Amino acid sequence: MRPVQVQRNIAILSVVLFLGKLVAWYLTGSVTILTDALESTVNMFAGFLGLFSIILASMPRDTNHPYGHGKAEFLSSAVEGTLIFIAGIVIIWQAIHQLIVPHQLQKLNIGLLIIAGAGIVNFVVGKYAEREGKKNNSMVLTSAGNHLVTDAYSTVAILIGLTLLLITKNKWLWLDSAVALCFAIIIMVTGYKVLRRSISGIMDEMDVVLIKEVIDVLEARREPQWVDLHNLRVIQYGNLMHVDAHMTLPWYYTVAQADNEIQDLENLIKAHFKNQVELFIHIDGCKPFQCKLCAVESCHVRHEPFQQQLKWTIDNVWANAEHGMVNPTQPTDK
Repeated sequence: MRPVQVQRNIAILSVVLFLGKLVAWYLTGSVTILTDALESTVNMFAGFLGLFSIILASMPRDTNHPYGHGKAEFLSSAVEGTLIFIAGIVIIWQAIHQLIVPHQLQKLNIGLLIIAGAGIVNFVVGKYAEREGKKNNSMVLTSAGNHLVTDAYSTVAILIGLTLLLITKNKWLWLDSAVALCFAIIIMVTGYKVLRRSISGIMDEMDVVLIKEVIDVLEARREPQWVDLHNLRVIQYGNLMHVDAHMTLPWYYTVAQADNEIQDLENLIKAHFKNQVELFIHIDGCKPFQCKLCAVESCHVRHEPFQQQLKWTIDNVWANAEHGMVNPTQPTDK
């Protein structure tokens, strides 16, 4: 199923669950159920906002957005994380108010059934959204899935608290507020994580896992003529991955030969990630000081014997410096 269809179903489902929780709160008067309903308003707004951002992110790049519209998903997740955090604050206020001015709860058995059903639906849909989000590299779907699963786990605590209230026949009214406070802390932590992840995307923070995967793929299938790789940048916007790098090839290669090497590199990455990849590769001709790193056996202009290839790692490929120099501060033509 396409990400747009998944997110549309999540948005519609969020409305149904929100209305169901409102009914449960109206019947019981429980502040815990009210806070759960308030948290569902976040699901509802985030669902439709996420749908809009996925549609926007899937639009092709244009003259105003040369890198595409993928960052719309980061903005959507940032709003969702903020709303989740605010909902946690509102829940804390409601819980404290219930402690100060307690009131008897009613029809808890019906409320329990509604909340239990909503929790099961949230868990199933949340796990599905997480899987589809990872499959399609969609931050919106992944965030929505994380939120729904967390909501489902929180429902377990709510059910335990309401069950105890039902058993004790409202003798422990403070328990309603206590469960709500625990619930508030959980969703505030979730909101912070979603917000933190979206801000890191907006700021183009290095995705260590992604760039390590790219490096491992290249290192495993490395060709002898790929003398060096540096200044590597990898950014994921929606389902589009951008790869920028400087690649060192034998200086005597023709333009056609260099182009073939770039094509091989691009095909290797695309075959592994199975998504849309855009590469910007700058070609550097090898220097005499790199002969010891070059594994080309038939090189007729070698200045010194081959010693060993430099193993590419995150620590040495992100820097904008050619490898092999004794003193990197010296100009590369000496």
